[in-house]
Amino acid sequence: MNEIELLARIIQCEAGGEGDIGMRAVASVIMNRVRQMQGEYGRYNSVRDVVFAPRQFECATDQPQNLYNMSPEPIHYDIAQWALSGGRLSDTADSLWFFNPYSETCRANFPNQNGYFKTRIGNHCFYSPTSSYFST
Repeated sequence: MNEIELLARIIQCEAGGEGDIGMRAVASVIMNRVRQMQGEYGRYNSVRDVVFAPRQFECATDQPQNLYNMSPEPIHYDIAQWALSGGRLSDTADSLWFFNPYSETCRANFPNQNGYFKTRIGNHCFYSPTSSYFST
């Protein structure tokens, strides 16, 4: 599976029901991790490295809804190409994490105080790194 297909599949799996902006936000976070040169994500330099990093994306694990069961549509490939070409949403410009809290509120920090709440898009909360992240 090449990088654009992998990214299209993870976008569909993680945010397929979140609309164009939600899918772009998730793609932005993935590419922010790929391009991060410091901290935990400084060890990863490809979409494949980021997607298959331990304990990062449920869709990359052996779950019933996983990226191997996805059938990306043109919109997923378009967003993947946009992200691979440097596209980022301004609201998630430096965000490295997102998660669905299954509640109306987002917690202030995530994970382990290494990220601070940046924005909520659809059902997902997005977090940018604090200074403590850079020593992970």
